[in-house]
Amino acid sequence: MHISWISRVLSWVAAALVGGVFGIAGTIGHSLMWGPIPVGLAVGTIACGAILVAIRGLTHDRGATLAAGLGMLGMLVLISGVGPGGSVVVEDTLAGQVWTYLVAGLVLVAVAWPSFSRLPVRTQAGRGAAGPVADPAAPLITDVPRAAGGEPTARES
Repeated sequence: MHISWISRVLSWVAAALVGGVFGIAGTIGHSLMWGPIPVGLAVGTIACGAILVAIRGLTHDRGATLAAGLGMLGMLVLISGVGPGGSVVVEDTLAGQVWTYLVAGLVLVAVAWPSFSRLPVRTQAGRGAAGPVADPAAPLITDVPRAAGGEPTARES
């Protein structure tokens, strides 16, 4: 099936927008802590990773996955600076640094993951689609266990 370049570019734009939305949501929520547990970091990581895997799995296109990842990273960079009022969304803390590198790592893994659907299929030599070809002149030898008295067992009938 041939996909036109217009639909491919539109899918990249849509993927970048979706990635940007997930990047904003994860960046805003990454600092949520419940006691010592970084819940925001975990939920943001799962959400961003899931959308990257979903885009890669549904489109089978590294370009769309890369566009979504660039949307995530672009929004992270855009809103992580100092705002006009002096507010900072991503502070220079361990959680902020982990979030920044974690998103970049997720994008790298999702884009670089190999496509198993395009790997060549390995077949055994001498076997066709229906199995090995038997010589019609060769005698048929079966090694089937028989019940006492030579009667076939339940598996044979």
